[in-house]
Amino acid sequence: MRAEIIAVGTELLLGQIVNTNAQFLSQRLADLGVDVYFQTVVGDNEARLKEAIAIAESRADLVLFTGGLGPTMDDLTRDVLAAHLGVGITMHEPTLAKIEALFAGRPASLIEINRRQAMLVEGASPLRNDAGLAVGSALTAGGTHYMLLPGPPREMKPMFLNDGSAWLTERLGGAEALHSAMLRFCGIGESALEELYKDLIEAQRDPTLATYAKEGEVALRVSTKAATAQEAERRLAPTLDEIRRRGERYLYAESDVPLEAEVIRLLAAQRRTISCAESCTGGLIATLLTTVPGSADAFLGGVVSYSNSVKRDLLGVDPALLEVENAPGAVSEETALAMAEGMRRSADTDLALSVTGVAGPASSEGKPVGLVFIAIAERGKPARAERLQLQGDREGIRIRAAKRALYMAWLRLTGKD
Repeated sequence: MRAEIIAVGTELLLGQIVNTNAQFLSQRLADLGVDVYFQTVVGDNEARLKEAIAIAESRADLVLFTGGLGPTMDDLTRDVLAAHLGVGITMHEPTLAKIEALFAGRPASLIEINRRQAMLVEGASPLRNDAGLAVGSALTAGGTHYMLLPGPPREMKPMFLNDGSAWLTERLGGAEALHSAMLRFCGIGESALEELYKDLIEAQRDPTLATYAKEGEVALRVSTKAATAQEAERRLAPTLDEIRRRGERYLYAESDVPLEAEVIRLLAAQRRTISCAESCTGGLIATLLTTVPGSADAFLGGVVSYSNSVKRDLLGVDPALLEVENAPGAVSEETALAMAEGMRRSADTDLALSVTGVAGPASSEGKPVGLVFIAIAERGKPARAERLQLQGDREGIRIRAAKRALYMAWLRLTGKD
């Protein structure tokens, strides 16, 4: 079954509301074995909505609508679809009774437009709304399935999960569901990752592979359709084994989790601690680590050493590295190593990360934008530093530097460095 999702609402086109409904429905439909080929957003306009319906019918077996079921005159979905199909509108008496009972306990009296939320396209099956008033509906006409869902996510999600998915399942005839493995990589760019698996991607039939670039990370989705999870696992296994073999230095997780979560997991499993000293990243590493639940036992703290005085006074960086003529300067391997060592001693942690560099927009110390040094210090071992020349704007450089530092920690914790 091929599906198209039509989100109705001018507020979506104006950017006042983010269309999270399409994301939710696409994920749930994939679980049912329904392929979403198109997502459309159309404003509260009768002519344009009619056009969107006609286009969707020409290329989809299932058309799902979100929005436009409310009580006001710009809630057009139900009426436009009924007119398009050449059928009428009927009242769903249980929903009307629910609305009347609700208004009976309010100071405001029930007015005619409120009754609109209890109306259905003629011949449609009602979909109950446990979180609101507007009744949803589903019907089949002319060989196409239609489903009308409310716009507010708190109403739409339970309606689809409770009634909508059951209605669809009856009509799918045992369709195979989509099963995916999401693999997460760091320390390698999207182009390099694609080159690493070029032959697998070019020859893909089943399973399919797709890469997704994230800031400082890359994700690779491997997917197949199967009737059961066990069958999907059997189909995916050979491809996943080959991906693991080639990319073990970069593959940090086989689930959709960020790098910082995996670093915290490894620290907790090894009962080790970490701290960080940050200059150009301005506390971003600490922010990423502390967004992970349970990070308090592993991450003890950090210093944002933006100025030379803080590097000197709080981290113990030798002034000769920073302030003497022809010194390496704040943006240097030597300073990154000293920051990491100073942070590890100060916090008394097993590991410490440091970052110093030029995030932009202008150069510093005569050094180019994007030049970054990261270092890692470990109790009982010499510190190690890495030089990077990163591309992008200021925020992109900061994120990539922070992720690279976390990757350095991951390599150390997994023994891959």
